[in-house]
Amino acid sequence: MSATEGLRKGMVIRHEGQVYVIEDFHVAQSGKQRPTVHLKLRHVHNGNPADRTLDQIGKIDEVPAEHREMQYLYHTGSEYVFMDTNSFEQFPFEKTFVGDAHDFLHEEDKYRFLFVDNAPVSLDLPDVLVFEVVDTAPVEHAGGSTNVQKEAKLSSGLVVQVPLFIKNGDRIRVKTDARQYVGKEH
Repeated sequence: MSATEGLRKGMVIRHEGQVYVIEDFHVAQSGKQRPTVHLKLRHVHNGNPADRTLDQIGKIDEVPAEHREMQYLYHTGSEYVFMDTNSFEQFPFEKTFVGDAHDFLHEEDKYRFLFVDNAPVSLDLPDVLVFEVVDTAPVEHAGGSTNVQKEAKLSSGLVVQVPLFIKNGDRIRVKTDARQYVGKEH
């Protein structure tokens, strides 16, 4: 395939025996030179970023991959157990596989996994998740100040900073990559 033909974000490729997901790509061309394609990659097993150009990679070797929905069942010791919602097969994962995503897991919720060669290789959290506030200080008024915040413990166990008007029982949206409050769910 040509340098940019068929190239897309989310595509899974194999390079030097390792499997990567294309996070972003950019085609640069100046004058009469041939275009240079810069790829921003993420290793599917350890999540490490990598930057490459197509000249370094050569021919793109696409790896068949699919996303499957799995339900989070429970956590025991250092294992997190998920169930494929289609086959009902259960998959126990070590905490190292789940990584920092464990703060966002809520029993019985469904999450998206990337499967390569019929095996799960990564958990893909959405950009924003909704949680119930289970413990926070009583509602206060900031007297016109809008940047004063307080701690709130969420149903998943995660603690985030929230505005003073948030109370126990409220459902809030949290940005998963920054672990920040982004709004109240109505």
